[in-house]
Amino acid sequence: MKVTIDGQEINVEPGTTILQAARMIGGESVPPAMCYYSKLKGSGGKCRCCLVEVSKGSEADPRPMPKLMASCVTGVMDGMEVKSISSERVLDARKSVTEFLLINHPLDCPICDQAGECDLQNLSFKHGSAKTRYIEERRTFEPENIGDKIQLHMNRCILCYRCVMTADQLTDNRVHGVVNRGDHAQISTCISKAIDNEFSGNMIDVCPVGALTDKTFRFKQRVWFNKPYNAHRDCDKCCGKTTLWMFGNEIQRVTARKDQYHEVEEFICNECRFDHKDVNDWVIEGPRKFEKDSVINQNNYTRQIEPVKIDTEKNILLGRDKDRKKISMPDVPLKEKEEKVYKEGNV
Repeated sequence: MKVTIDGQEINVEPGTTILQAARMIGGESVPPAMCYYSKLKGSGGKCRCCLVEVSKGSEADPRPMPKLMASCVTGVMDGMEVKSISSERVLDARKSVTEFLLINHPLDCPICDQAGECDLQNLSFKHGSAKTRYIEERRTFEPENIGDKIQLHMNRCILCYRCVMTADQLTDNRVHGVVNRGDHAQISTCISKAIDNEFSGNMIDVCPVGALTDKTFRFKQRVWFNKPYNAHRDCDKCCGKTTLWMFGNEIQRVTARKDQYHEVEEFICNECRFDHKDVNDWVIEGPRKFEKDSVINQNNYTRQIEPVKIDTEKNILLGRDKDRKKISMPDVPLKEKEEKVYKEGNV
């Protein structure tokens, strides 16, 4: 089946969604996604971030679809033509969805452990507005302890359902979910039970915001100051393939490996995630690469950096010349200055 997205053609298998086809093409045409997760069955269709315009339905029925479609749950038809970043309607819709998601989201970026690898942060940088039109009081929730390893910040949650689906599909005894309705809906455990199963830590990895964070890493470090390494170990519970986030020789946290769309490649167990923080427990494969626009990439040590040579004295003097031009008064001969001061004083 042939589909065209922003003028780029690609052949895909039947059953492929528009979002999956866009990811095969890559680049700027890939719609953002906050709820869709390729590793989780039934995900998608909730956040509406991935809306696209279908300008041609198919070869059999070339009529455009009247409404914007959620690309993560809309299947491709042969001959379909789709507009993503090339459509003003789509860009306006993404701005509106971003504004909607940020209505109740607190300004926690300076203190949030997710800062620097947050999908909502990336979305707001690209489609968000510097102003807010929301004058009502934001919704807030009381702190709730859901376990000894995972911290829940319900105020930051955008109800993407990823953590619920992860617990449903990886464990047999899920004890948390979405309770209440409408603007009172929230993630919570059943009768304040603690989340305690061998794969519960994966809820942290799938969360697109800072609603679920690692208590063992809480307030320890900013992610862009850590150096991520691919590593593995022999584990009888999971694949044992992880990313170690190191500061010097110290392992500060362990996460599953993620692809360029921030989705986990293979889920890992809690033992690998929380219990092995010694370098000797791991076989380190090498540094992990990140996309060029990542905040973490600002601390990139995988590329060759040319040495910088500075002639200190010369540059200090040059700097002083520039500063004089910026902050000094116009250069006037000394005699004229004295005459001007004398005249102003007599007046």
